[in-house]
Amino acid sequence: MQQGAITNLHIARVKGTPSDPVQEATAISGLGLEDDRSAYEGNMRQVLFMDKETLDEFGLVPGQVKENITVTGLDLSQTKEGQVFFIGDDVTMEIVGDCEPCGKMDAIQSGLKDKLDGRRGMLAMVINGGRIKVGDPVRVEP
Repeated sequence: MQQGAITNLHIARVKGTPSDPVQEATAISGLGLEDDRSAYEGNMRQVLFMDKETLDEFGLVPGQVKENITVTGLDLSQTKEGQVFFIGDDVTMEIVGDCEPCGKMDAIQSGLKDKLDGRRGMLAMVINGGRIKVGDPVRVEP
């Protein structure tokens, strides 16, 4: 079992604009994070997790690659589709796959798309919703 913690939360309200940092958010079962543009019925790409260690390695700040949840202490490259993130006492999110880096990454930093290949974070769907906040523990079980 891997265990870490949430260091940052971001809500992406409008496409093409910076995400808003928040201290807490509401995860809604089957939708995503409340007020996030990716929170809609049928979306498989509801929440993006990214590890702070990778951000630090490339000189990036939390939220810069459009992740919703930044964690520390979890090696996301070791997680896989079907595993579950357990956040705090109640919230669970199932990993649906890795997030492929797009051309927008190169607009942030030249060559970043290639550097983040296989390391852009993990996409998840909300299974059991609830309140999440910065500092909450996050674990992944095999």
